[in-house]
Amino acid sequence: MIFAKNLTPHTQPHPFLKWAGGKRQLIPQMNIFFPKNYNRYIEPFIGGGAVFFHLLPDDSIISDNNPDLINCYRVVKQDVEGLIKSLKIHKYEKDYYYEIRALDRDRKKYAELSDVEKASRSIYLNKSGYNGLYRVNSKGFFNVPFGRHKNPNICDEENLRKVSQVLKNVKIYLGSFEICLDFAEKNDFVYLDPPYYPLSDTALFTSYTKKSFDRSSQIKLFEVFKELNNRECNILLSNSYSDFILDLYNDFKIVTLKAKRNINSNSKKRGLIKEVLILN
Repeated sequence: MIFAKNLTPHTQPHPFLKWAGGKRQLIPQMNIFFPKNYNRYIEPFIGGGAVFFHLLPDDSIISDNNPDLINCYRVVKQDVEGLIKSLKIHKYEKDYYYEIRALDRDRKKYAELSDVEKASRSIYLNKSGYNGLYRVNSKGFFNVPFGRHKNPNICDEENLRKVSQVLKNVKIYLGSFEICLDFAEKNDFVYLDPPYYPLSDTALFTSYTKKSFDRSSQIKLFEVFKELNNRECNILLSNSYSDFILDLYNDFKIVTLKAKRNINSNSKKRGLIKEVLILN
């Protein structure tokens, strides 16, 4: 990316969405494990994209199975000015927030929204909702309550334009994580950041889509990890520090990281927790 070569830490684009489990604060710990040389960067759980925006790789494929999220990336890439115009309409008011949140309850009405309007809604809800969460119920309806922000930056024009420029040559796909096998080749760098395996029954938070990422999904991901390893890709995978994950990947290198997580509704249970970074 020619644009990326001229960036400084102060001008580099950053994630335009807050995503549960985002890696922005962990980048300093992860940095030494990123490969120095690789052909192509592939990230099939793009989320907020903290690692992608840190690396700004020249050749990239990003994907996710969350249609609202992928629509946001595509709109930022293709029509950032239309998105900015739409975002400026929104108001940080409780009644207005619930009015916008309720749009997906009427599927016919929601389907009539343009891609720009859907992306604008997603970003507005993300910036205005409680704790910056993205969460849907079993019907696929966004159900995060109104947030407690002093002055949320709903429309960060400068960053959105930078992100749009960076995404110009990036391939963006909607699909499950297995889609990375359609592209991954020797010497590619694949970063996997799935919904984490829960540390307890009450810690479960995998509602990024209406289909939860359960134990069987983690095992399928492990099979994909092994296939990527057989293809001689460079792989990094993030997950929870749990017996299940440690046992599953015990044939690979496992590094322990410490992260501050603020997703717990009980503020007393927020703080530093262990996470793992798995390498081949």
